[in-house]
Amino acid sequence: MSILTVENMSHGFGDRDIFKNISFRLLKGEHVGLVGANGEGKSTFMNLITDKIIPDSGNINWNSKISVGYLDQHTNLKEGKSIRDTLKEAFKSLFDMESELNNIYNQMSSMDIEEITKAVEKTTDLQEILINNEFYSIDSKVESVALGLGLRDIGLDKDVSKLSGGQRTKVLLAKLLLETPDVLLLDEPTNYLDEEHIQWLKKYLQTYEEAFILISHDLDFLNSVVDIVCHLENKSLTRYVGNYENFTKIYEANKLQLRADYNSQQAEISKLEHYIAKNKSRASTSGMAKSRQKKLDKIDRIEIAKHKPKPKFKFMESKQSGRVIFETKDLIIGYDKPLTKPINIKMEKGAKIAIIGSNGIGKTTLLKSLIGINKPISGTIKLGEHQDIQYFEQEIKIENDNTALEEIWNEFYKCNRYEIRSMLARCGLTNEHIDSKISMLSGGEQSKIRLCKVINRPSNILILDEPTNHLDIDAKSELKKALKEYRGSLILVCHERDFYKDIVSDILNCENFKI
Repeated sequence: MSILTVENMSHGFGDRDIFKNISFRLLKGEHVGLVGANGEGKSTFMNLITDKIIPDSGNINWNSKISVGYLDQHTNLKEGKSIRDTLKEAFKSLFDMESELNNIYNQMSSMDIEEITKAVEKTTDLQEILINNEFYSIDSKVESVALGLGLRDIGLDKDVSKLSGGQRTKVLLAKLLLETPDVLLLDEPTNYLDEEHIQWLKKYLQTYEEAFILISHDLDFLNSVVDIVCHLENKSLTRYVGNYENFTKIYEANKLQLRADYNSQQAEISKLEHYIAKNKSRASTSGMAKSRQKKLDKIDRIEIAKHKPKPKFKFMESKQSGRVIFETKDLIIGYDKPLTKPINIKMEKGAKIAIIGSNGIGKTTLLKSLIGINKPISGTIKLGEHQDIQYFEQEIKIENDNTALEEIWNEFYKCNRYEIRSMLARCGLTNEHIDSKISMLSGGEQSKIRLCKVINRPSNILILDEPTNHLDIDAKSELKKALKEYRGSLILVCHERDFYKDIVSDILNCENFKI
């Protein structure tokens, strides 16, 4: 049964086409991975099928009998509500039924025989629905999902308005999973999960009986949970049966075959064009030339996708720093109240450290405290000498109407236009991206712009907070290579063990400092 049908959909932003006459079908129970390089339109596709934006042309039709759950990270959470109560909202319809059931019971004492008979029938139906939907197991369901996603560590009685961005996303994801819709739409659900909780979500989705569409740049995660891959490239969408590993094999084979067919067709076209040009003016051969022209006109020309630039990251390095990078003594970090026990750690020149731990535990707060953005609650931080620090923030959520070109030019105003465009091109951005407003670019493209600033300023210490979020496979691979080659010191917050394990010399687990 078709749950979602997309027919001949086209969409663009300004003069930039994102999709051109694409079609798509989602069948009941399918586990679909939506893949493609940064900027190919994965999140735009999600926004189109959830009516957040309207396509320029084409049709999007959902089966009217199914429920759709979308992980919308901009959903408002009500101040004063606990995590537990927010998660229980996933079962609102069942709680409404229980309320109706109790109201009927309370009114029975004033009913006559006929009304009581009808009321008993009604309560029996309601009770059966509640039992069939495991209403009386809601508390254990909430506890199970909360445990799997690490919410119990935060405390289920905590006010949702006091949560960090990552914790908030976990709550929204947990609530969505508890709703068990007929279709789950998940855009980068692992971005704010640590390794343990990614493994839990992986097992959950592997056994999920309903359909889902998943966007993820965590290829191991993606490969293990999908059975259909839909690839967005060059304004088109292609469907492949199997997991991501199977898709890559077929895609590469198809690409080689397409290139061979293209070369063969180009040779034929060239031969026909040469014959026509040579013979169309001669009376004796003009008929043959016209025949060749008809054949040429009927050729369905093969198109090869434009080459997309791959990023080439290389961090500029300054003179070496002093021997000590930082040393803390009884450092306690936090905002209104402490997040940690006293922290006593030391980092020396040349070390590369991965900071790990669950969301909300204080990883970002620790980074900001080390570089002076946040003041510690107590304790001291001693910094070394000759430090050139470059800091990559996890996400910057402010409206930005600059183009990519303007954004970098404002930072590097002594450079000329050609130099600025070259800097952005080396980060894997096309001319279209460079001239587009930042607000119109994908999360991955925006990350590349922020990386462009960090890469092109000399440093001897890099502090990177979740730099891999939103980056596609090529950008991740290049970033990993650049960080391995970097001769300065590195502090890296990252939840992807496969990314950081070959880069760092030490791991600092913030779980050791939590209260």
